[in-house]
Amino acid sequence: MLALAGPVVLAEIGWMAMGFVDTAIVGRLGPEAIGAVGIGTALFGTLVIFGMGLLLGLDTLVSQAYGARDLVSCHRSLIDGLYLSAIAAPPMLLVGAAANWSLKYWGLPPGVLRLAVPYFSVLTWSLVPLLLYAAFRRYLQAMGLVAAVTFALISANLINAFANWLLIFGHLGLPALGTRGSAVATLISRIYMAAVLLLAILVHNRRGHLGLFGVSWRFDTAGIRRLFRLGLPAAAQVTLELGVFSAVTVLAGRVDEASLAAHQIVLTLAGLTFMVPLGVGSAGAVRVGHAVGRRDQMGARRSGWTALLLGVSFMSCAAAAFLLIPVPLVHLFTPNRAVVALGVSLLAVAAMFQLFDGLQGVATGVLRGLGDTRTPMVTNLLGHWLLGLPVGYSLCFFAGWGVVGLWVGLSMGLVVVGIVLLAVWTRQSRRLLAAATRPIC
Repeated sequence: MLALAGPVVLAEIGWMAMGFVDTAIVGRLGPEAIGAVGIGTALFGTLVIFGMGLLLGLDTLVSQAYGARDLVSCHRSLIDGLYLSAIAAPPMLLVGAAANWSLKYWGLPPGVLRLAVPYFSVLTWSLVPLLLYAAFRRYLQAMGLVAAVTFALISANLINAFANWLLIFGHLGLPALGTRGSAVATLISRIYMAAVLLLAILVHNRRGHLGLFGVSWRFDTAGIRRLFRLGLPAAAQVTLELGVFSAVTVLAGRVDEASLAAHQIVLTLAGLTFMVPLGVGSAGAVRVGHAVGRRDQMGARRSGWTALLLGVSFMSCAAAAFLLIPVPLVHLFTPNRAVVALGVSLLAVAAMFQLFDGLQGVATGVLRGLGDTRTPMVTNLLGHWLLGLPVGYSLCFFAGWGVVGLWVGLSMGLVVVGIVLLAVWTRQSRRLLAAATRPIC
């Protein structure tokens, strides 16, 4: 599990690090810039995570086919994923344009709105390379080929950081584009990521003589429909989860600029720690899928529990860090005293839900390895949108808790989702055990 999870976790951290770097660098421009990047990133993240979520079914299909040593089905699923990406991209670009147009009606502070609109308009164009990247990554990852994914994200972060430095502040004779320059840097790095993974697939296919181009590239309606049926609940689940954080980001912007900046900083830190259980969950999905493909119920059971143990162990350490060194963590982003004070309070709340965030992230992955993408979707809908967000809204605007109240509501939702998904995996684990020990007549 560690051999697969380590590179996947590095890849997830690399993915999150782009937002971390963007926020840290534009933070030198002031709280309005932090808020604008936070709003734009949250909105785009909600949009693109749905499209990338549609391709999460590749975890199930490719890993189970690979476990059964059926390379033709692995290749066919990748092709279906590329067709599904092409179908999804145009309507998603239209939704992005509509969302950008609607920002002026969201009640954002004028300074934040002025910077958020151009930032989001550029960022939207990175949707297409990200969909291609997602299809390539899921294919490689489900076959245990994760080194290229890690390399792509680490090197893309270096490109992103350098391009941010050039374009935000106008170094080396280039114009100073401010927050818009940050979006251009992100677009460049995401095109690069997709290109690197495509090259990795071509090289691996040629060296291993895997026959990728011997598979029919015809439009397979049945295969695309099967991938869509698996991917749609997974896409809805990740969209619901990220969407609730995006909604809270917008609500935090209605409190004041310091609250929005503190929220964005702590959200970046909490998102960074979540990349570890997210990566472990992805590795767990692959390991469980491999075991299911080779009809090894005990192997699937062991892989799932191992992934959960790793995820929970790390998030316990993350919670301790949030409680013990909150001020240095917030100071990584801003020296503003008001923002730092609010950020420390929010980190204390974030520490309380780290364990449960890890549980739900890993449990979602291992259930996906079994082919169950619907349960996490329903659980996220109930926990986040029918419990967490209403409670947070009430505490913020009616009880007078401000942005801290929003985070308390988020925490309640994550606790419920984590407990429920752990219970579901426990039940599935018992079924695997029963199937493995059932006598053969």
